[in-house]
Amino acid sequence: MIIPNAANAEIVITRVGTQPSSAGPTENFTGSVRVDSRFQAKAPARIGGGLVTFSPGARTAWHTHPLGQTLIVTAGAGLVQEWGGPVQEFRPGDIVWIPPGVKHWHGATPTTGMSHIAIAEALDGKVVEWLEHVTDDQYQR
Repeated sequence: MIIPNAANAEIVITRVGTQPSSAGPTENFTGSVRVDSRFQAKAPARIGGGLVTFSPGARTAWHTHPLGQTLIVTAGAGLVQEWGGPVQEFRPGDIVWIPPGVKHWHGATPTTGMSHIAIAEALDGKVVEWLEHVTDDQYQR
């Protein structure tokens, strides 16, 4: 089925290298984290994301997403944990789905860096709710 382009919108290509890398803010991350290729679709779409690279031992703070989050693992070895659940490992080619509202963290293993493409949708303009940092004890379980 072909849908006519009623809005006269154009395909947009954001060229590699046209957006600067940014450091993951210390309020939301532990360790060295770099965010690249951030994107946010224009309304009515709600999807956005970016490539996130974690140095060994780096991780997010605990957080939730109102409509969930998908992680497409591209390199290294990573960890993810749902509040109250076990720490789980993932590798390149794995896809991690975090359901809406689930408190979780993710990051690299203690010895290996990790990169993933993170994709999430906004609900009423909000994509993430950042919470407290993951303690070293929680990370090492």
